[in-house]
Amino acid sequence: QVQLVESGGGLVQAGGSLRLSCAASGRTFSSYRMGWFRQAPGKEREFVAGISRSGGRTYYADSVKGRFTISRDNVKNTVYLQMNSLKPEDTAVYYCAAQMFRPNCSGYGCYDRNTRYDYWGQGTQVTVSS
Repeated sequence: QVQLVESGGGLVQAGGSLRLSCAASGRTFSSYRMGWFRQAPGKEREFVAGISRSGGRTYYADSVKGRFTISRDNVKNTVYLQMNSLKPEDTAVYYCAAQMFRPNCSGYGCYDRNTRYDYWGQGTQVTVSS
């Protein structure tokens, strides 16, 4: 069982930056693939970024590539999402999620579908004003 708690959301002007954190409980954090998703009002939840267990591989949605960076600290049991050059269309509730490792799954397709994930945080609101 993993419990995830996001923090770091808030209100920021377009062009600004925010850093989201997701703290995980438990001693097996390093065994989970991690992802960030977001959901805007009236829209489906969408993939933002994913990171492998070691942090050596990262994956991004095209809409955030070059602006967002996902990272993790397996000692602190925390995954981060650094968001730069924020746009009003980035406004959403951001969720972190954890998935147990499955050896028959590799690459981008392991990370971009929310059905692959086993645990979810409660979300943190990010609002970008124009």
